[in-house]
Amino acid sequence: MNKSRLFAFLLAFIPGFGHIYLNRKVRGVLYGLGFAGSLGLAFILAILFPYNDFLIALLLALGIWMVNMFDMVITLLSGSVVVQREQGILESDRNQNQQKRDEESQDRFLTIVLSFIPGVGHFHLGLNYRGLTFLTGFLGLGTMILFVTILTSQPGFLIFVLGLPIIWIYSLFDTIQLLNKQQNGEELMDRSIMEDFEQHRASEGKSKAITTVLSIFPGAGHMYLGLQKRGLQLMIGFLLSIYILDALRISLFLFLVPVIWFFSFFDALQQQSRHEIGEAKDVPIIGYFANHQRWLGIGLIVLGIFFIVDSILMPVFGRYMTEVFQIDIRFYYQRYLQLAVVCLLLIGGGIRLLMGSKGKDKGGED
Repeated sequence: MNKSRLFAFLLAFIPGFGHIYLNRKVRGVLYGLGFAGSLGLAFILAILFPYNDFLIALLLALGIWMVNMFDMVITLLSGSVVVQREQGILESDRNQNQQKRDEESQDRFLTIVLSFIPGVGHFHLGLNYRGLTFLTGFLGLGTMILFVTILTSQPGFLIFVLGLPIIWIYSLFDTIQLLNKQQNGEELMDRSIMEDFEQHRASEGKSKAITTVLSIFPGAGHMYLGLQKRGLQLMIGFLLSIYILDALRISLFLFLVPVIWFFSFFDALQQQSRHEIGEAKDVPIIGYFANHQRWLGIGLIVLGIFFIVDSILMPVFGRYMTEVFQIDIRFYYQRYLQLAVVCLLLIGGGIRLLMGSKGKDKGGED
């Protein structure tokens, strides 16, 4: 039976196995023993000499792995794969159909190998613009993450590296899908994935899957559905609540963060259902601020004054005031500020509810 080039290539990721699969047993055993021996030597050196001596053995193992992969790729592309028939006899004269199938198989293998670098497989298919989109997105995201991490000295930004394998996997499967279409005689269009999304949205409406995925981040799903005001309020409310609760050290209201998240997630799913029947409306979550911008402005001013006091005045004048008044101002500030803010919020909320209920009662009497 014929040996699969793709299967041989995948086996080659374990040094020696791909060559053994192609009946190149001596070369496969040498690669396998060399790689395993180098790893074993590195492990022993790491135990006996806990410094950088084991790195030499690791580099040797890496070199053997790279030579093994390079040898496999050259072997597969050169067409020197041993082809066996069930009777063990090599076919000397192939007809044109068999040659065509071999060429398609070799071209398919080459395309899949090239697609391991996002965008390069698309270049091989002649889809330069689409390939450039994947290549730029992959390299650009990786470069930006590295740049921001080094610039800010915050390793937390490395969490966005998780986006790289998503782009890589999507690019790989997109290449395979387009390759199948090409071999089936379909015409390929050189367009970016964003144009595909736009075409899908125009023809079939908003995707439930995309809405669900975007709804993981509060407000993003609403913006995808075109509900900009509602989504913007949810996004700002979620991020601002995290920042303010952390800055004011008000742990009592931390329950608001998951409440906002769950509300945003399920509201996005509900709005998706309404969008399908044409009933989705961009109604703000909190219409009060839209009609009372003065109070919103006052709140922002108060918040700005607080940050001036907390970040500038207290660190600069706190010690001086302690020496003058013989009172540890900073202690009372840090100890009772949280309690004071909570009390004021509860009192203000209660007064607002009483005023609202009183207005309703008067309206009912009239």
